[in-house]
Amino acid sequence: AADAGGIELAVAAMQAHPQHAGVQQFGCCAMGNVCYGSDVAARARRQRAVITGAPEAVAGAMQAHPGDAAVQRHGQRLRDLFA
Repeated sequence: AADAGGIELAVAAMQAHPQHAGVQQFGCCAMGNVCYGSDVAARARRQRAVITGAPEAVAGAMQAHPGDAAVQRHGQRLRDLFA
């Protein structure tokens, strides 16, 4: 998924549809799945996500949807991965 541009597509979708909670939730979920892991490849995918603007997209999603538990849960998972 990452090699096919999945990270970039998820960030672009989140940026294009900031008020759509579903897009934000599933964008965070998809990136979380792609970026998860402790091997060299996973660290490279996380770095790619950071360069692509994922942390900003996640922060925007969490700010735009403070009452949406799924957005908050998936967003926090990504924040933890990026920390």
